[in-house]
This record gives sequence, C-alpha cells and structure tokens, in this order.
Amino acid sequence: MVCFFWATLTLVASLLYYLSTVWRRHDEGSGRRLPPGPRALPIIGNGLDLRHGHLHHTLARLARTHGPVMRLQLGPAVQAVVISSRDAAREAFTKHDRRLAARYTPDAVRALGWADRSMVYLPSTEPLWTAQRGIVATHLFAPRSLAVAGSVRERKVRDLVDHLRLRAAAAGRGREEVVVDLGKVLYNGMINLVSNVFFSVDVVDLDDANESAHGIREHVEGLADMMTKLNVSDLFPFLRPLDLQGRRRAAARHLAAIFSIVDGIIDRRLLAGSNSKDDDHDNNSNDFLQVLLNFMSQGQITRDVVKSILFDMFITGGDTVTITVEWAMAELLRNPATMAKVRAEITASSLGGNKTVVDESDAASLPYLRAVVKEVLRMHPVAPVMVPHLAVEDGVEIGGYAVPKGSTVFFNVWAIMRDPAVWNRPDEFLPERFLDGGRAAELDYKGKDYEYIPFGSGRRQCPGLPMVERVVPHMLASLLHAFQWRLPEGRSAEQLDVSERFTTANVLAVPLKAVPVVIT
Repeated sequence: MVCFFWATLTLVASLLYYLSTVWRRHDEGSGRRLPPGPRALPIIGNGLDLRHGHLHHTLARLARTHGPVMRLQLGPAVQAVVISSRDAAREAFTKHDRRLAARYTPDAVRALGWADRSMVYLPSTEPLWTAQRGIVATHLFAPRSLAVAGSVRERKVRDLVDHLRLRAAAAGRGREEVVVDLGKVLYNGMINLVSNVFFSVDVVDLDDANESAHGIREHVEGLADMMTKLNVSDLFPFLRPLDLQGRRRAAARHLAAIFSIVDGIIDRRLLAGSNSKDDDHDNNSNDFLQVLLNFMSQGQITRDVVKSILFDMFITGGDTVTITVEWAMAELLRNPATMAKVRAEITASSLGGNKTVVDESDAASLPYLRAVVKEVLRMHPVAPVMVPHLAVEDGVEIGGYAVPKGSTVFFNVWAIMRDPAVWNRPDEFLPERFLDGGRAAELDYKGKDYEYIPFGSGRRQCPGLPMVERVVPHMLASLLHAFQWRLPEGRSAEQLDVSERFTTANVLAVPLKAVPVVIT
C-alpha cells in the first residue's frame, strides 16, 4: 500500500511537472516573453536554488544573475515571479496593482478558515476585505482616531520607561549592572500599548509577564513557523486534504489558542457591558473593540470576523514596532558616533531642559532621529519579502516580461532598498542620507517612492503604517531621553551580533541585551 501511494504520488507529480512545462512552452510559443530564471529541475523545480540562506538574500543573489524580473518554479504547481528593482516595482504597482492584488495562500493559513476571514489573505475584490479595510482605516488609523488614542499610546510608552527606570535604579543600589533583554521588554511594552488602544486593558505585567501574554507570543511564533516551513501541500496541491506533514493541524492548534484568548476578552467586555451602568460602559466607548462589537451587534460582521481583525491588527502592529525599535537600538549601539548625534539632537531640543517626558509631537520634531528610523527600515525591513501577491488576470507585463495569470509574485523589498544602482553604500548604516541635502531626503515610506517601500505599496500596503510611524520614533526617543545605553561588561560595539533570523518577519538572531543607565 505504501509503495502504491508513493508510486501514485510520483506519477501525479510527474504529470503536474509535464503540464506546467507544456503551459510554460505554450506561453513562450504564444509570443509572450517570460522572465528569465535559473533552470528548473523536474518535479522539485528550483527548490535546490532556494535551500541555503535566508529567502531575501537568496532571491537577491539569484536576481544578480537573472535580472530584476525573474521566474522561478516552486515544485510542479507554483509558478513564481520575483521583483527586485525599483523600476520593476514601480511598473507593477502603478500599472498592475489591481491585477496583482490577490494573495498566494499557504495551506497552513487555511486552518480554521482563517484565510477566508483574514484581511491579510482575502482577495481585495472580496466585499469582506473591503469592509474590514474600511473599518480599520476609519476607526483605527484615521487622523481623528489616532489623535483620540494619542494619550493612551503616550501613557503606555511612559509605563515602559518607568519600568526600565525602576530596574536600573534597583541595580544601581546593588552596584550591579542590569542587563535588559530589549526585545522582550519592548514586546511586552508594545503589547500593552496595542491592547490599551484596542481593549482598554493591560495584558502584560511588565514586572512579571503573565502566561496569557507569553502564550500569545509563543503561539504567534508557532503559527509563523508552520506558515513558512516547506510544505508538500503547497508544492502538490492535490495532497492538501491529507496534510501529510501536519502543518495545517499545527497551525489550527496555534490559531485556536490565540482565538481563545481573544474570545475571553470579548466575553468579558460583553459581560461588563450588560452588568454596568451607561456611565461605566462609556469608559470603553472609544476603544477599537467597542467599535467592532457595535458593528457585530448591527449584524454587519460576525464574531469570527471580529476575532480575525483583532488578531491581524494586534499581532502585526505589535511586532512591527518592537522589531524596528530593537533593530534601531542595535544599530545605535554598534555605531556610537550615530548614537551621540541622536543624543545631541535630543539635548539641543526642548527635551534638553526640564522636560522629563517625551511626547509624540516631540519625536516628530527631531529630524536626525527620524532619519535613523528611516535608515533602520531601509536596512532591516520587518518584512524583507512582502506577503506574496497573486496575478489574477492575464495582461500583466513588467520590465518587458509577461507575468501569466496564476503566477505568485514576490517583491524582494530588502533587495530593492539595497540596490547599489540606486543607493550609495547600501550596506552601510548612514542616516544622513535622509537629511536635507542627502540623496534620499525627499523619500517617504508611504509607498510612492518605489526605491523605498518598507511597508509595501498599493492597495495591499500595511494598513497600520499611520500608527507605526508615530509610535516607533516616540518609543525610540523616550528610551534615548531617559537612559544612557551601553553594552554589557566585556562586550564591544564590534562584537555586537546583528545576524538575522527570518520567518514571517526579519528579527535579530541573537536577542539584543543592553544596560540602561538612568540620566539624572
């Protein structure tokens, strides 16, 4: 029976490869010029070309040989096109955004029907996607909504700084340095910031993170692992019902645990609303959860959709800020001269006087600090390869090459933002390039400057950008205003490990540990 199964699998895989070859030759014979790419092997396609290194590095290396619009065969069923240059990205987003606005959906994402409700994976032509984006844009990230929640964000950043100040002061009394795992502390602080904007509650005790918060991070990382690991169900779609490697089942367990936590938050809010007086209920009337529950009570969205929106926004928003600030601190610690310039700017500003608290408006008035943030996002984008797009129509042509309907399209943002044809000394950390007089001074990350798209572009651009661009500079300025930062005893800037670990996000492979010294 086992031999029969594998014989059948080999036969079907060979048939799929044959059909994909016929399809490709048909395209070539039809007069359409397909992108160049490395030669694909039978059945496995270009799998061997992708087996070493991080995906964004590997794709960039292949693009140096085959060009900025490159074709790959991923197994017998997935035809891929990789975009690795500013000009190709501009053409894709300005001419073909609608045709490329669907998503390639890994099998693991289909667990518990998440792909059918998630704003990340729903096709942009779906009414549910349009409704969700409208709710988020109007009630979470519109200027008025951001202004209303501004005091909440500032308060939670102050809580993070106060927590670090207490830890540093306690260490000072004991004459021992306190070494902070910055990624962990930033994550906990950011989770509380997002949870207060969304739910009006803390979910983490900064002094002793509770199991619920730890569980969220563990399950999110587990889900990301299942989404990005090689899955035969993606290479051979006819095997999806079998879930041979258990990726979808594992993803379902992680999603169920996360949705259970969100369910508990929803249940407590509904119970509190039914038991409280109107005045008490109004205390939470401005948060995002209440907005979603109002839509749910009107029958416009279901409870499952509420959970999916909260999960998509809660996790991606928290991770984006945490990862970016940690990378910023790593680059500043390994570039002491740059750290000194940022601190000098802070001292010379209104923050250099008696002001003890940094506001979001203060951070917005610090051009060098904002240049540091831009350079961090250029060198270390949270998503170095965008969530893959899907060509839903024929007629797409990029760089003179046809992108056939059904192709999965990868945008290698990391390669685009390190292109030596566009960027001077692209592998060096140089915030000055974003200051007045620098070549990149006029560039912004709103998605219209195609050499600089850390948050993507087009209708699939990161919806949380308006909040991220407020919180990242504010949190970074607050950390630098309150503390002098140094590496632990015995460590030098040259020894700081900034190697990457990439699953669905690009993080430091070795967690950043640093010593905060209170500025008095």
